Amino acid sequence: MSSKEVKAALKCAREAIKNKEFKEALKHCKAVLKLEKNNYNAWVFIGLAACELEQPDQSQTAYKKAVELEPEQLLAWQGLANLYEKTDQWDFKDELPNVYQKLVELYRSSDKNKCYELIRKLSDIYQSDKEYLKLAKLWLQLLQLKEEEAVDKKELLQLWQQMTRLLSECLNKKEQDHETQQHLLTAFEKAMVLTDPIPGEEHKKASADYIKCLSKLPDEEAKMKEVCESMLSLYPNQSYPLEVLSSHYLRTGVQKEEAHSCFSRLLDLVPDSGLGHLGLGSKALQEGRYKDAIKGLERGLKKMNSSQGWCNLAEAQLKMHRYSDSAASCSQALAVCVSGDEELRLKLLRLKLEASVRSGGEEAADQALEIFSQLPDAEKDPSLVAFKGRAHLNKGLVDEALKISADLVASNPDLAQGLVIRGLTQIAQGQQQLAEESFLKAITQNPDCGEYYFLLGKLYWDMGEETRKDRSKAHSHFLKAAKSDLHLGCAFRYLGHYYREVARDYGRAQGCFRKAFELDGTDVESGAASVDLSMEKGDMDTALAILQSVVEKATPGSAKWAWMRRGLYYLKVGEHQQAIADLQAALRADPEDWVCWECLGEAYLNRRSFTAALKAFGKAHQLQPGSIYSVYQAAAIKQTLGKFKEAVAEYLQVTAKQEYVPALKGLGECQLSMAKSLMEDCRDGGAIDLIQQAIKNLFRAVELRPDLSCLWKLLGDACTAVSTVSPSRAQVLVPALLAGLDPNTQGGTLTLAQILRVGERCYARALKLKSEVPSLWYDIGLNYYHQSTCPCPAVGDQNSPSLLLEKAQQCLKKAIMMDSENYSYWNALGVISMSRGLENFALTQHCFIKSIQVEPNNVVAWTNLGTLYLKKDNIELAHKAFKIAQSLEPLYVNCWIGQALIAERVGSYDTMDLFRHTTELSTHMEGVKGYAYWVCSTLLDKSIRDTELYRYNIVQMNAISAAQVALTKYTERIQSDPDAFIMLGYLNEHLQLKRQALQSYLRGLELLQSKSSPDMLTFALSSYGRALCSLGRWDEAVKVYNSTPLQELSDLCWLALAYCRSGLLAESINSYERALALASSEKEKAYILTALALLQHRQGNLDSAKTLLFKCSVLQEPIPESLLCLCALGLVHGDATLASAALTELLKQGSSSGSVVEQRCLLTCALLALQGDFSAVQREASRAVHSNPGNPSLWALLSRLIPQYYPRKANGGAMAGHVACLSSMTQGKRALLHSGVNQLANGRHSGEDRHRNALKTMQRAVVLCPDDPATWAGLMAACHTENTSCYLSGSAPSRQGLEQILMSVVSEKVSSVEEIERPLAQSLEAWVLQQTVTGLMMGGELEQAEALCLQVLTVSPDHPAVLLSLRQVQCQRLLAAGCGTVLPDTVLEQLHNTVMANPSNLGAWPWLAEVYRSQGLLVQAVMALRQDLQLASQFGMQSRQIASLLRLALLALRPCMAGVTGNDWPQLVSEATTEALKLGSSPMALLFQALLQYATKMTARETRRLLERMVYFPSQDGLVTVMQVASWYLLRHLHAKNDQELINVLLQHAKMNGDERLLKFNLLLASSSS
Repeated sequence: MSSKEVKAALKCAREAIKNKEFKEALKHCKAVLKLEKNNYNAWVFIGLAACELEQPDQSQTAYKKAVELEPEQLLAWQGLANLYEKTDQWDFKDELPNVYQKLVELYRSSDKNKCYELIRKLSDIYQSDKEYLKLAKLWLQLLQLKEEEAVDKKELLQLWQQMTRLLSECLNKKEQDHETQQHLLTAFEKAMVLTDPIPGEEHKKASADYIKCLSKLPDEEAKMKEVCESMLSLYPNQSYPLEVLSSHYLRTGVQKEEAHSCFSRLLDLVPDSGLGHLGLGSKALQEGRYKDAIKGLERGLKKMNSSQGWCNLAEAQLKMHRYSDSAASCSQALAVCVSGDEELRLKLLRLKLEASVRSGGEEAADQALEIFSQLPDAEKDPSLVAFKGRAHLNKGLVDEALKISADLVASNPDLAQGLVIRGLTQIAQGQQQLAEESFLKAITQNPDCGEYYFLLGKLYWDMGEETRKDRSKAHSHFLKAAKSDLHLGCAFRYLGHYYREVARDYGRAQGCFRKAFELDGTDVESGAASVDLSMEKGDMDTALAILQSVVEKATPGSAKWAWMRRGLYYLKVGEHQQAIADLQAALRADPEDWVCWECLGEAYLNRRSFTAALKAFGKAHQLQPGSIYSVYQAAAIKQTLGKFKEAVAEYLQVTAKQEYVPALKGLGECQLSMAKSLMEDCRDGGAIDLIQQAIKNLFRAVELRPDLSCLWKLLGDACTAVSTVSPSRAQVLVPALLAGLDPNTQGGTLTLAQILRVGERCYARALKLKSEVPSLWYDIGLNYYHQSTCPCPAVGDQNSPSLLLEKAQQCLKKAIMMDSENYSYWNALGVISMSRGLENFALTQHCFIKSIQVEPNNVVAWTNLGTLYLKKDNIELAHKAFKIAQSLEPLYVNCWIGQALIAERVGSYDTMDLFRHTTELSTHMEGVKGYAYWVCSTLLDKSIRDTELYRYNIVQMNAISAAQVALTKYTERIQSDPDAFIMLGYLNEHLQLKRQALQSYLRGLELLQSKSSPDMLTFALSSYGRALCSLGRWDEAVKVYNSTPLQELSDLCWLALAYCRSGLLAESINSYERALALASSEKEKAYILTALALLQHRQGNLDSAKTLLFKCSVLQEPIPESLLCLCALGLVHGDATLASAALTELLKQGSSSGSVVEQRCLLTCALLALQGDFSAVQREASRAVHSNPGNPSLWALLSRLIPQYYPRKANGGAMAGHVACLSSMTQGKRALLHSGVNQLANGRHSGEDRHRNALKTMQRAVVLCPDDPATWAGLMAACHTENTSCYLSGSAPSRQGLEQILMSVVSEKVSSVEEIERPLAQSLEAWVLQQTVTGLMMGGELEQAEALCLQVLTVSPDHPAVLLSLRQVQCQRLLAAGCGTVLPDTVLEQLHNTVMANPSNLGAWPWLAEVYRSQGLLVQAVMALRQDLQLASQFGMQSRQIASLLRLALLALRPCMAGVTGNDWPQLVSEATTEALKLGSSPMALLFQALLQYATKMTARETRRLLERMVYFPSQDGLVTVMQVASWYLLRHLHAKNDQELINVLLQHAKMNGDERLLKFNLLLASSSS
C-alpha cells in the first residue's frame, strides 16, 4: 500500500470517527499500522476510538505509543488528558498531573490561555492532594508567565494573595516543609509590596494575615515581631499584633519588660482582653504577687480558654493555699491542653497531685492516688512519693503512710517532706512527742517553710494539759509560720484563736481572723469569728462589709454562715424582708439547720406572714423535735390566727415537757377564747369545762410567776366569763389555793357567786402590782356588776347588790379618771348606773352621750342609749338611736332587738321579721324568745293559715325549725322559764320530735307548778297529753286529759283517741259524742262522725259504721277521709259495689296532692284487683305516675304492685323503684326493697349482671333498713336465687349456710314490729321458714331441714305449712336413700293428705305432681296440676295460671315424645298450650306445640315451619334456651329430610349466635348417619 493509500485510510478513519463509527475507525487505523507501524495519527485515532468504545487501557496504550513517537506533538497529550479526565481509575488520576504539566510546557509558547487553564486544573489537583511544594512552584510558574505578559499590578496582587491563601493550609500540617514556608513568606511579601494604599484596609488585612502566618512559624519569631511592630506603627489602634505577641509571650513563658509592655498596651486598647489579663497575671505570678496573679488570670480565663493560663492560675492558687481551687484549675487546664504538649501536661498532673493531697478529704486522696499512677516514674521521685504517703494518711491508712515515710526517711534522710509525713503519721497514732521531734527535724532541714512551723504550732496547741495552759510555744510557732508564709491563712486563724481565747486581745484576734479570711474566702471559721468579734465590738459596718463581700461572691447553696449572720442582723434592726431573703439563702446551703428555720420563722412572724412562719416553725420542729421554742411559736401563731383548738394541742406539747410560763399563758388564753366562742353558741357545758381548764393552767403560770399582773388579769377574766351562763351550770372546779381552801385538797367546786369573788381577788392582786392601769379598774368594775346580778350570793357574803353596784360605779369612775378618752369605760358606767338599785338615768344618759362623743362610731353606746329611751317610753328617740346603731354596724344584734321591741310595741307587721333577723345574726336570749313567741302565736292562729303572710313567715322562712334551734339554745342557758319550755315543746311537736316535745312540756309543767297561771297550766297539760298520745303512752294521756277542764274540742278528741288506743272503746265513743256536741263547723262534725264510724266497725257494727259514713257524705262540707273509709270498708268486706261508688265520689272532689293522691291510686288498684282485672292494676298505677311524675310515693307504689299483679313487667318495676330511690330517701328505703323483689321476679342474678342484680339491691336495702324484716327476707330470697343460678350453671354455690342465720334475724326483727303489722309479719316469718327448708333441701342438708321442721312443730304442732315442709323433706330423704324409687301407697296417701291440709299453699300441688310423676302415676300428677291451676284461678294469679298450664303441657308431652300411643296426651298438650297462649304470650307454650308436632309428624312441613319460627323469628320475650332447643330439633328434622341447604343455613345462624353446642351436635348427627 502506497502513501496515498495510507492517507486514504487515515481519511476514512477520520470520517468514521466523525460519524461515530468507532469500530470502523479502528479497522482503518489497524490497516494503516500494518503498513506503517509508527504512524502517529493512526495511534492517536486508535486512542480516540478506543476511548469512545470504553476501552480505556487500549486507549491509554495507543496514546502513550503516539507520545513516544512524537513527544512534542499536542494531539496525543490532549487525548491522553481527555482519557484520564473521563475515566475514573486511580492510576489514571495519578498520571493526570504529569500530563497537565507536559501540556503546560507545550502551551506556554503557543497558547497562553490554554496554559493558564491547565495551570488552574493542576493547582486544584495539588491542593486536593496537599502537595503544597508543587503547588507553590506551579503558582510561581504562573506568576512568572503573568509578569512576562506585563499584566497590571492589580491582577498580580490578586494572584499573590490567592497563592497565600492556598499555601496557608500547609501551616496546619504536623510536618512542615521549610521550602514551602519560604515560598509562602515570599508570596506574603510580594503581596504586601503590591498592596496600596499604605496605610489602607487591604494592607491592614494583608498585614494581619502575614502576622497570623508568622505566628505559626516558630523559626520566624524575629520577623513576626518586626512585622507586628511595623503594623503597630502604621495602625496604632489595632490590637491584633499585640494579641499575637501576647499569645507568643504567654506560650513561651517570656516575661521580660517587652512582654509586660505588650500586655499593658493590649489592655489599654482592649480593657477586657483575656490575653492581656492572662499576661499580667502570669507576670504577677513570676513576681510573687499571687493575689494579683489570681485576679488577673481569673479575669483572663473568663474571656478565653488557655491551658497555660489555667496552669498559671493553679500554681498561684496553690501558693495561696487554695488547694481545692487549684485542683479544679488543673482539671480545666488538662481538659484544654493540646495532646502534643506533654511537658505542660506532666506539670499540671504534679500540681493537681499536690493540690489534691493538701486539700484533704478521702475523695481528694483517691483522686491524688489516681494521678500518682498516671505520672511516669513517679515512684522514683521522692517528693511525689511523699505526696502519695500524705494521700494514704488522708484516707486513714496510717500503716501505709508510715511505711512510705519510713522508706523516704531511710532513702532520703535530708528530705523534709519525709519527716513531715512521719510526724503526721505519729500524730495519727497519738505519738505527739515523736511527732514534735519529726517536725523539728523537718524545720531544721527547711527553715523557710511556714507549713512546718504551723504543723508544729498546731501540735503544741493540741498537746497535753500543760501545753494547753501555756500556749506561748504554739503562739511563737504560729507567728513564725505567718512570717515565713504570708499567705498561710490557717496560721493567722490559730493566731486569732490565741488572741481571743488566751490573750483576750480581741482587736488583734479580729485582725488575725480577718487576715485569715482575706487569704482564704472559704475559711468559714475565720470569717464567722471576724464578723462575730466586729458585732461584739459594735463595729457593724465592718461586719456588714465582710458579709456583703461574701454573699456577693457566693453561689446558690453556699456561704450559709454569712447569709445567716446577715439575716440575723437585719432581723435585729427590723428589716424583715431582707432578713427573710438572707435566711432563705442560708437554708439553701443547709436545709436541715433547724436553728435557721426558727430564725426564718421569727422573720416571717415579725413581717406578719403567719402562714409562712407557721410552716417554718413546723419544719424546725420536724428537724429538732426536742426544741419547745418552735412548738410554742407555732401555737402562738395559731392563736393569733384564731385556730385555738390547734394552738391548745401544741401548747399542751410544750407544757408537758416544761413548765413554760408563756406557753401556760397562751394555753389559758386559747381555752378562754374557745369558751367564749362556745358561750356565744349557748354551749355552756363545754364552755364551763374550758374555763375550768383555763383557770387551772393560768394558776400554774401564776404559781411560777406571781409578779406578772397580766397573769392575774387573765385569771380574773376567766373567772368573770362564767357570769354569762346560768347559775345552775356555773359549777367550776378551781385549785384549792385559788379558792382559799386547804392546800392539801385537790380543789373545790365553786358556785357562780363564789367564782366571781375569786375573779375579784385576782383583779385586786393585779391592781396591787400595777395600780395605774385603767383597764384593770374597768375589769374589776365589771366583775362587781356581774356579782350584783348574781341571784345566789356567796356563802358569808355581806355585800348587798346595791353595795356591789356602788363599788362597780366607783371602779369605773376611777378608770375614767385615768383615761377619759376610752369610750368603753363611759359605756360601762352608763350600764351600771342604769341597773336596778341605782337607776340614775341622768348619769346614764350623760355617760352614753359622752361615750358617743369620744367615739362617734360607737354602736354599743348608741344601742344602750336607745334602750334607755325605750325604757323611758320615748319611742321616737329610741327608734332614732337604734337606727343610727344599725347604720354604724348592721351586724350588731342588740340594735335590731331594740327595733323589734319597738315594732312589737306599736303593733307593726314587721315585728316577726325583725325578731327572725336577730336570730340569724347571733344567738341573743331576748331575740330568741321574741322570735319563738311570734312563731308559736302564728301557728296557733288558725285563721291566717291560708294567707300569704303565713306562707312567707312560717313556710318560706323555715320558721319552725329556726325557732326550735334557737329556743333549744335558750333553754340550755335559761332553765327557769316555763314559757320557753312550753314553746319549745310546741315547736318540737310540729317537727315530729316527739320525745323532745314530751320532755319540754314536762319541764314546763314542773316550772308552772309554783306559779298561779291556770290558763297556762291548762294549755301545758293539754300539750303534754298530746305529746303522750304521739308516743303511744295512751294510759298516761288519759290521766293527763282527765286532769284538765276538757272544755276544748281538741282535748276531747285527743282523749277519745287515747281511750280508743287503750282499748276503752265505749269511753272513746262517749268522748267523741261530747266532742260532737262542741263541734261548731260541718267539717269538724264530719271528722268526728268518721271517727265514730271507725269505732263502730271496730266493735263489729258494720251497718252503724256505714250509716255514720253515709251521714258524713251528705253534710254541706264533706271530707275526703269519710269517703276513703267507706271505700276501704267495701274493699275489706269484698263489696265491690260500695267500694266503687265511694271511690267514684272521692274522685269527683278533684285532684289532690301528696298522700291523698297515693291513697286514691292505692284504693283504685285494690278495687281493680278485687274485680279480677290484674292488668288494669298496673295500668292504673302507671297512669298515676305519668300524671304525677314528681311524686316518689307513686313510683314506689308502682314498683310494689308490678311483681304481684303483672310480673311480666318486672324490669319496669325495678326501674320504678330505682326512680323512687333517687327522688326521695324516705320513700327510697322501702322502694329499694320493691326494686329488689322486681329483680327477683325477673330472674336478675349476678351471672347476668354483676352490678345490677337482686342480691346487690337487697344488700343495699338491708343497709338502709336494718330493722325491717322484709329486707332480710328479700336478702334470703336473693341468696336462694344466686344458689339456684349456680346449680343450673353447674358451678358450686357460694352462699350456702346463710338460711338459718337469716331466718333468726327475721324472727328477731318480727318480734319488735308494731301490733298493727303483726299479722303480715307472722306471714313473712312462715314464708321465711319454708324458704329456709327449701334452701337446706337444695343444698342437700336434709337432716338439718328435718330437724328444723321438728323444732318448729314442737312449738306449733298444728302448723300445716310446717308439716307439709316436713313431709317434703322426708319424701326427699326416702327418694335419695337408694332403696328404690317406688314409694308405698301409704306414703303417697299421707303426702296427699298433707297437701289437702294446705289447700291454699301454692307450691304444694306442683310438688305433689312431681312426686306422682316420679312414681309413674301420670294421671294422678295431672289431677294434682289441675288442682294447682284451679287454686291459681281462685287467687287471680295470671302468671301462676300460665305456669300451671305449662307444667301440665310438659307432663303430657313426655309420653308423646316417648312414642306412647293414644290421643289423650297430645290433646292435653294442645289444650294446655292453647289456654296458656290465651292468657298471654308464652315462648315455652309455642315450643311445646312445635315439639308435639315433631313427635307426631316428624318430617312434616308444618313441623319445620313451627321450629323455624322459634329459631329465626323469636319473640321479644323469648328465652335463649327455648331458641336453642328448637334449633336442636330443627337440625334433627333437617337431617331426617337430608336437606343439606337448609342445614347449612341453620349452622350459619348458629355460628352468628355463638351456639357451639349445635355445631358439635351436627357433627355427631353427620357421623352417625354416615
